[in-house]
Amino acid sequence: MTTERPLRAVAINCTLKGVDAASGKPNSSTEKMLRLFMAALAEQGVVTAPVIRAVDHDIKPGITSDEGPGDAWPAIRKAVLDAQILIIGTPIWLGQPSSVCKRVLERLNAFLGETDDSGRLVSYGRVAGVAVVGNEDGAHHVTAELYQGLADVGFTIPPNAAAYWVGEAMGHVDFKDLDQTPDKVVETVGLAARNIVHLSRLLASNGYPPDGQPAKFRDG
Repeated sequence: MTTERPLRAVAINCTLKGVDAASGKPNSSTEKMLRLFMAALAEQGVVTAPVIRAVDHDIKPGITSDEGPGDAWPAIRKAVLDAQILIIGTPIWLGQPSSVCKRVLERLNAFLGETDDSGRLVSYGRVAGVAVVGNEDGAHHVTAELYQGLADVGFTIPPNAAAYWVGEAMGHVDFKDLDQTPDKVVETVGLAARNIVHLSRLLASNGYPPDGQPAKFRDG
């Protein structure tokens, strides 16, 4: 009898905001959405790590896995590769993912030149999801940009793997300020978590074929 290895998930928060000076707690709607996401994954039996808030780390500009002294990315990269699930959360600014999010994608770009012992990208077999918040249009556009970037660098994306909340255009109420999380957001996060976990388990038992080899599938 074999014991199934538990899946692990890591989330990267690409907010532009820091810690609230009065409370010392993260002052970010993206953080709230990601914690909701990670809780839904935990309900599916996934081992979750604390959310990585990118602005707390000195992530150097560049497209390699290590941009030299002081670069915080190598440790974040290790956390990503130690997990089977990656969730990226970003706010919407000017209809776009945050600049921090784009830097994270640029650093993930290094995976395109890194392979495992079987010739596959080191990111293969890992599943990605997306969380988006904002007070303007753009949730679908931002999701599409992240989907394309994550797929390009080797992550697999299941159906309905994104959840978002968008407030009134030019409004003053943020997701973190809501007294109650909308039911539709909770439902969508739950659906995304189930699909992400399902695909992760499939890939754990039937991974992508080594370079140059035909695909093989195990029954059951």
